[in-house]
Amino acid sequence: MQKSDPRKVIDWNDVRKHKYGHLSESASQYQEATDILELGHFTWDKYLKETCSVPAPVHCFKQSYTPPSNEFKISMKLEAQDPRNTTSTCIATVVGLTGARLRLRLDGSDNKNDFWRLVDSAEIQPIGNCEKNGGMLQPPLGFRLNASSWPMFLLKTLNGAEMAPIRIFHKEPPSPSHNFFKMGMKLEAVDRKNPHFICPATIGEVRGSEVLVTFDGWRGAFDYWCRFDSRDIFPVGWCSLTGDNLQPPGTKVCIYLNKNGSPGPHLDKKKVQLLPDHFGPARASVVLQQAVQACIDCAYHQKTVFSFLKQGHGGEVISAVFDREQHTLNLPAVNSITYVLRFLEKLCHNLRSDNLFGNQPFTQTHLPLTTTEYSHSHDRYLPGESFVLGNSLTRSLEPHSDSMDSTLNPTNLVSGSQNLRTHGYRPLLPSCGLPLSTASAVRRLCSRGSDRYLESRDTSRLSGRDPSSWTVEDVMQFVREADPQLGPHADLFRKHEIDGKALLLLRSDMMMKYMGLKLGPALKLSFHIDRLKQGKF
Repeated sequence: MQKSDPRKVIDWNDVRKHKYGHLSESASQYQEATDILELGHFTWDKYLKETCSVPAPVHCFKQSYTPPSNEFKISMKLEAQDPRNTTSTCIATVVGLTGARLRLRLDGSDNKNDFWRLVDSAEIQPIGNCEKNGGMLQPPLGFRLNASSWPMFLLKTLNGAEMAPIRIFHKEPPSPSHNFFKMGMKLEAVDRKNPHFICPATIGEVRGSEVLVTFDGWRGAFDYWCRFDSRDIFPVGWCSLTGDNLQPPGTKVCIYLNKNGSPGPHLDKKKVQLLPDHFGPARASVVLQQAVQACIDCAYHQKTVFSFLKQGHGGEVISAVFDREQHTLNLPAVNSITYVLRFLEKLCHNLRSDNLFGNQPFTQTHLPLTTTEYSHSHDRYLPGESFVLGNSLTRSLEPHSDSMDSTLNPTNLVSGSQNLRTHGYRPLLPSCGLPLSTASAVRRLCSRGSDRYLESRDTSRLSGRDPSSWTVEDVMQFVREADPQLGPHADLFRKHEIDGKALLLLRSDMMMKYMGLKLGPALKLSFHIDRLKQGKF
């Protein structure tokens, strides 16, 4: 294993020489300026001066003074501690790479429990290390098969697999002698709610061996306490050196929706009118995800919009339902509102619609919604909403160009998709409620009558099928129709990828523990699921 030199102190001028030294002076300045631009115009030097702050010294951290190189590749196998059961050593597969970090998935587990580790973490080792030290490889917590099948599963998963070579592992750096942090010091830290992000942060408080990590520009929602020697915190400039994406400090980034423009031939104008007037405030990557997801949800055929997109890298996930299946796709990593607007402008061009998005509010002339309908239709686009990665994860995380242009497909890729019918899919957005004037009341009643007609047709379609064959969208429809009061919870079933088979396995305690439901809704859903099992739906 490679060893890092604990005596060397980071000199960021050396960093620049290391990163740009092979270029001419003009080219070096240009490349460095480009890198700064890619960070949303955020630079630590300027930020520290503006905030009159000081960075935490590098000796405060349990990190290598010279960040380790990352020579791992997608699909390599290694041994890793199960983060949910740290006494067990399991087989893990590399499913993602960023900077000096690995995204790992325990073999025999699902994609909902992926986790990140630094390449010099003591919690990852080459295959064979456990046996060499007299231990035994264990199935991960929640192993999907019968425990007795573990030995055969282990043989199959390792047969012909690419083992990560010993030479690419690194020795873990030593811990600092004690807690050197002081309140107000700046650092870079992993956002534990979105662990693929590293963000500017501040030491908010120090208590013994613990420090409070607060994220700049965010009001406490992402803060956490950790030990001073946590591997999730880094000195200022770490991402610049490792090539990881540093998110800029949280700011009120909003993207505004132009509801008066022409949505073009692919988007349903009525559904567009039901969208919120803006997306955010939230991180740029989250705002982009909300805006693109809204376009998909408003499409006459979701496959059409989905076909304009290509797999990105490092960004949020959007989803669409077509061909009776749910499809997921990674958007590119974006760090500024400029990139978000550029991406959306190209998407609108492909959709042949007016530019629907801008960084300033538009004058809206749409009819207002009732309070209930407004809150229901906007739940899907609340800041911080995240989606679980589907089976396309390994594909979407493979290293490739992150060019913004390459993430949008040309228009001709959707020839013939206009005739697509997505059977069994009902829009996530409700029908519009109108003011209670005489004319609008009539239109509202007509609209609701039409909805009831559609619901009765869809209900009969569901009732004639085996629930175990239902898609995620079918399950969401079942939840909405089983009890109108459960409607706001339907999107949780998309978030957790609950299809018909998973639905039949759900219990009330599972829904409360893993889906965050309160006791009342969980009991109601459990009742309806039991009735479904008895064939009474």
